[in-house]
Amino acid sequence: MADLSVLEMRNITKAFPGILANDNISFDLRKGEVHALLGENGAGKTTLMNILFGIYKPDGGEILIEGDRVSISSPHNALKRGIGMVQQHFTVVPSFTVAENVVLGLKDMGFFVNTKSVESSIKNLGESYGLPVNPKARVWTLSVGEKQRIEILKLLYTGAKVIILDEPTAVLTPQETEVLFRAIRKLVSEGSSVIFISHKLDEVLQISDRVTVLRGGRFVGTEERSSIDRRSLVRMMVGRDVLLDFEKSTKEPGTTVLEVEDLTVKNDKNLEAVKSLSLNIRSGEILGIAGVAGNGQRELAEAIYGLRKPVHGTIRLNSKTLRHTDVAQRIRAGVAFVPQDRRALATCPSLSITENMFMKNAHTKYIPQSPFNVDFRAMQKATERLVSEYSISTPSTKTQARFLSGGNLQKLVLARELSTKPTVIIAEHPTRGLDVGAMEFVYKSLLAHKDRGAAILLLAGELYEIFRLSDRVAVMYEGQIMGYTPPDPKYTEEIGFMMAGSKQEEIA
Repeated sequence: MADLSVLEMRNITKAFPGILANDNISFDLRKGEVHALLGENGAGKTTLMNILFGIYKPDGGEILIEGDRVSISSPHNALKRGIGMVQQHFTVVPSFTVAENVVLGLKDMGFFVNTKSVESSIKNLGESYGLPVNPKARVWTLSVGEKQRIEILKLLYTGAKVIILDEPTAVLTPQETEVLFRAIRKLVSEGSSVIFISHKLDEVLQISDRVTVLRGGRFVGTEERSSIDRRSLVRMMVGRDVLLDFEKSTKEPGTTVLEVEDLTVKNDKNLEAVKSLSLNIRSGEILGIAGVAGNGQRELAEAIYGLRKPVHGTIRLNSKTLRHTDVAQRIRAGVAFVPQDRRALATCPSLSITENMFMKNAHTKYIPQSPFNVDFRAMQKATERLVSEYSISTPSTKTQARFLSGGNLQKLVLARELSTKPTVIIAEHPTRGLDVGAMEFVYKSLLAHKDRGAAILLLAGELYEIFRLSDRVAVMYEGQIMGYTPPDPKYTEEIGFMMAGSKQEEIA
């Protein structure tokens, strides 16, 4: 790989109201390399790349392409300069065909589009880079992985030589991730350059030639892949050593605590999202649910907690059948819920941190049945202790929840739910939005609750998280359990097939 820089970003600064997103950051990209941009949520990675792609205008600094200073005023201008970006959230039109999506918005196509020529080009590009997709297919019929291929093929169709991939594996199965990595390797072997934005250490170490780490909107350092390992990357990201691999208890789980039998649940579109699903979790056990997002995980969690009424099925806690939409019954029985949408389902934005911390805990020693005997001082002290214990960044416990960042709001919910020593914990993406240090705390907390005897349902998007924490792994696809595996990376391929729709008994 040559050391020639195809582009440089020098001293880039970008501020938004109340936050300095990029603080004097420099970054360069060589021809024919994969340069990973690593950092926690809020580190400034996406903002920096949105500047390079012309979505944002920098407040300071300069961009050079092959040594010439340029001004990138829009995504169209970036594409003309050979820079393309695949965002986390795809910009495809579901009712259009693949070919129509590829040429959509391309100003150089003219009034009449030679559809057959476009379809032929897309087919050839897909086959060349191992990203096959039917150019005549309507996008709504495609998988998430195929939709991502459209975005990449669109950039290749325009002739982009610098491709920015923002968290590209977040919605992919392990097999789809490997297909993507093969395509990336072919691209760089032909002289293209790829910027790979991620927070996943293992993938960064697998695919990158160099790694640049950002922390809190600032540049930490750039290292050659050959000179770094997982521990050194974590140290760069967090500023200290963090232990994310823990010895799980080998204690045999106890009796069954939570039972779900023949459960069918509809989603917000009135379509069946969970289909005749059954599962059980024992005391002192973590059951991890693996699966691509949107396969019924959210609806399952909400139905178990009583937020969503099932079409049919039974939910039992310690052999007692729960009423379908009685959340209060579950709270009294010791069921804790960390939902995916913290703002809509877990907090009240206009209430203070203290009020949010105790909104579920009616009739505790702090909030007796008489409203005239509420011990506000004790509530305040308890909240201050939890704010400190969970490292919630806030000027005051009287601050309204709406002023908390996503990560701090998440910590508030975790503090409230886990501090009550629940019997059952339903955790949807419990570490999403947290830095590595906070993830360490959450992992330890969940494992401590497991050792205490809690039954835990873990719904996470990252297989490595499921492997680290779970005692069993169940794979969901289109609202059904496709099979179970032990929590071991050697089952990744089998899990990947099940995530794509194969039943366990069908896998050779």
